[in-house]
Amino acid sequence: MIESATGRVKGRRRKFLQVFPALVLTGSMVAVAGVALMSLAGTRRTDPGIRDGTLAACPDSPNCVSSFATESMHFMPPITFDGQPKVAMQTVVEIVSGMDGVRIVAKDHDYVHCEFSTPLFGFVDDLELLLDCDESVIHFRSASRVGHSDFGVNRKRMDEILRKFAGTDSGSTPTTRRSTDDTRLVTR
Repeated sequence: MIESATGRVKGRRRKFLQVFPALVLTGSMVAVAGVALMSLAGTRRTDPGIRDGTLAACPDSPNCVSSFATESMHFMPPITFDGQPKVAMQTVVEIVSGMDGVRIVAKDHDYVHCEFSTPLFGFVDDLELLLDCDESVIHFRSASRVGHSDFGVNRKRMDEILRKFAGTDSGSTPTTRRSTDDTRLVTR
């Protein structure tokens, strides 16, 4: 009886020693994958903000839209308003604040920097807003931190913000006109 119990213990121990390396390897792979996915969020840009009255240019990749862009792939018209500039900016900030996954990182009287995070993998997009009182517009730049394509997420986000702003009592009167240099359409 003791021999059969000892044999069973040795058999279990042998089986455990055969399975243990696979468990360690699997656990290591899961840990590495977790760290890799967390790093996909990207690091915050070191140069956000206003530079010479404008926002940073979009990269060559299609994962960015900006009202300052000159290429059609990246260009979207700025948010326009007819009312008070501070009211318009506050309205846009309220719209953005009500969206999923947003965190306001910096806020000044004419500049706002927000981060949008996806719930599953934590990918981060940066949205910057720049108020131009003289032109009665709010310029923006919305860009993914990592990857090449964002599957149109930044453009869709800005379309939603523009739609919501046009439907508010912010004094916005959307119309379309050609820009002064006749290279792009501007919604006003």
